[in-house]
Amino acid sequence: MTRVSVIIPTYNRAATLPRAIDSALAQTIDDLEVVVVDDGSTDDTESVLAEYEDPRVRPVLHATNRGANVARNTGLEHAHGEYVAFLDSDDEWQPTKLERQLAALEDRSSDWVGAYCGTAYDLSGASGRLRSIAASVLARSDDEPTREGGEELIGEILADNVQPGAGSTLLVRTDVAREVGGFDEDLDRFQDPEFCLRVLECGNLAYVDAALVRRNETGHPPADVTRTASRQYLSTYESEVERFEAEGYEIRSRHELIIAKRYFAEGRFLRALWHFRKAGASPRTYPGVCWVAGAGLRRRSRPIVVALVALLVVITLGRHTRSE
Repeated sequence: MTRVSVIIPTYNRAATLPRAIDSALAQTIDDLEVVVVDDGSTDDTESVLAEYEDPRVRPVLHATNRGANVARNTGLEHAHGEYVAFLDSDDEWQPTKLERQLAALEDRSSDWVGAYCGTAYDLSGASGRLRSIAASVLARSDDEPTREGGEELIGEILADNVQPGAGSTLLVRTDVAREVGGFDEDLDRFQDPEFCLRVLECGNLAYVDAALVRRNETGHPPADVTRTASRQYLSTYESEVERFEAEGYEIRSRHELIIAKRYFAEGRFLRALWHFRKAGASPRTYPGVCWVAGAGLRRRSRPIVVALVALLVVITLGRHTRSE
C-alpha cells in the first residue's frame, strides 16, 4: 500500500498548480502518490497536467465544476494511501512536511489518527512585512492555546484559536477520513475545521510546531456567505458550543469577529461594526482588522480622514470588548 496519497483539488489555477504539485513531489518521503482533481477547469490546467510524466501524478477529471469540497472527496475516493494529505492548488509544502508529520505519529498509539502543522502566509512587500511583524508582537499577549490531543482540541477549534487547516496542513489516516464522510459538501466556509471536528470523534491529532505550509491569500468567500456558513457550522455543533462556552471559550463572539472582518474588507462598514460590537477581540486581532478595514476603505475610495477615524473606531471597540 502507498504510504501517503496527496490530494490536490484545483479549478482554473493553471498558474499556481505546478508549484503545488512540485512541492508534493519534492517531499523527502518516496512512497507517495499525487491525486490531482481537476474540478472542471476551463483554463490551461489540462495542458499543465499533461506535462507531468511522473507516474506518481494521477489526474482525475470532473466534467463540470462541483466545488472544492466535492473535489477533495473525489480525491479521497481515488486514494490508495494509508494516509491522505490535502493540498490546495495555490499553496505549497516545505520538503520535510510529510516526513515530520509521520515522525510525529510514529511512536504514538493508534489513538492518534493524524497530524497537522503550522503555516506561513506569503505577505510580500513592505506592508506585508509590517503586518506580519505587528501581528507577531501583539500575539505575545495572548494565552497559548492547546494545539494537540482529542477532546481538548474541540473548544480551541470552535473558537478559531487553532486552525488545523485540513485543506493544506492535515495528514490523516485514509480509513478515518472515509469513515467520517469526507468534507461537508454543503459548507462554503469553515469546511476545514468542521472536517477536523469529525476526525476528532475517531481519535487524536498531533501538532508539528513548524511552518511547513506556505499559503497564498487568493480571496475569501463573500461576507454574506461567511455569515451563513458560520450560523450553519455553529448550529451543527450547538451542544459543543454551549459546553465549551460554559468553560470560558469565546466561540460565538470569535465568529462575529470573523464575519465582521469580511464585511470590513468589502467596505460594508455599518454591517461590519454591527458584528464587531459582539466580537471577541484581542490585541493580536487588531492588525488584521485594521488591515481589512483599510482595504475596504480603499475599495470605497474614502478620504484618508475617514479611514483613520474608522480604524480608531475598530481599535476602540476592540479594547472595549477585551475589557468586558
